[in-house]
Amino acid sequence: MDTKLTLRLNKRVIDRAKYYARGHRTSLSRMIEFYLDSITKSEKQEFEITPLVESLSGVVTLKLDYDYKNEHANYLNKKYK
Repeated sequence: MDTKLTLRLNKRVIDRAKYYARGHRTSLSRMIEFYLDSITKSEKQEFEITPLVESLSGVVTLKLDYDYKNEHANYLNKKYK
C-alpha cells in the first residue's frame, strides 16, 4: 500500500536528486523508498543466502584452533622467498 509523504528539502538538493533519478531511469519517490528501506532493515535481512552458497556450507571443516592469519602469513613467506 502506497502512502503519500510530504518532505521539505533544499531546492538544490531536490534538483540534483531529480537529475540523478532521471539519469538512472527511476523516480525520486522510488529512490527515497529504497534508501529508507535499506537503512531500516534489520541486519538479518540485509542479504539472502543463495542456494549455491547454502549447498557449499559445511564442505570445509577446520580445527577449532585453526589460525588462518598465521597460515596465510606462512603461505606468503614461502611464495615470496
